[in-house]
Amino acid sequence: MKTILVTGATGAQGGSVARHLLQQGDFKVRCLTRNPESDAALALKSKGAEVAKGDLSDKATLSAAMQECYGVFGVTNFWEHFDGELQHGKNLVDAVEAANIKHFVFSTLPSAEKLSNGTLSVAHFETKAAMEDYSRSKDIPATYVHAAFYFENFLSYFPPTQMEDGTYGFGFPQGNTPLATLSIEDLGGIVNTIFNNPSKYIGQLVGAVSEDLEPAKYAEIMTKVLGKTIQYNDIPREVFASFGFPGAEELATQFTCNRLHILERKVDRKASHEMYPNIKGFEQWLTENKEQFVPFFQEQTSKV
Repeated sequence: MKTILVTGATGAQGGSVARHLLQQGDFKVRCLTRNPESDAALALKSKGAEVAKGDLSDKATLSAAMQECYGVFGVTNFWEHFDGELQHGKNLVDAVEAANIKHFVFSTLPSAEKLSNGTLSVAHFETKAAMEDYSRSKDIPATYVHAAFYFENFLSYFPPTQMEDGTYGFGFPQGNTPLATLSIEDLGGIVNTIFNNPSKYIGQLVGAVSEDLEPAKYAEIMTKVLGKTIQYNDIPREVFASFGFPGAEELATQFTCNRLHILERKVDRKASHEMYPNIKGFEQWLTENKEQFVPFFQEQTSKV
């Protein structure tokens, strides 16, 4: 069996890819991690993965981990490394090229600067777009994946928050423009299809999208499934940017770019459902994860 190295295997995207590859059983899976003894690494090992110690800042460890590999799934983390992310991506690309990898699947993003003709810049978009450009400049058999907004963000960054009238809401500067989304756990199903069909996907850009709905529709589904009145609030960019938490300005600009320049992703949604028919819609995902939302309502009710 051919071996695929999965970077970021103990994180959201890499973990999803590793679990799907292991479950399908078409490839051997080698997981790159800085800490092979972490709970996440040991869990992957228990499922049959080989665990390799390595770091995207250390080319030698990347080269060692890619020995005898057919493919590599690559993902980098802007929110952990910030300015260091671009060098991590270049190190990864250089190692893939040197190892003569036959199929490189790279998680990247479009450039907000290009989409907006220079009026908007989103650092983590620009970095991932630059990594994609760098990879495309090489003679590497690669597929690029642009993952949509995660459903899971409604459990972390944008949970329902109680408002003055006792109802709940979430908000960001998306306006009424549809927001493309998916469960991060389903990304692995799409990537598994890509690795199993190299002749079809090498050289291609794949958009990983399950839903493409107006934000108010997500609130409507949440109200239906969670049994609480939940509404979407369109927050002006300047207001959102002033909230002061780390990344507020960055996210405000990201949503503004979505609102003005990524008006819909229906084609990506159709392709993703064809590539991975078991991909979850928002209502199904929300129903399956309903219990995870309960603490938000309990904690907030107790404060009233």
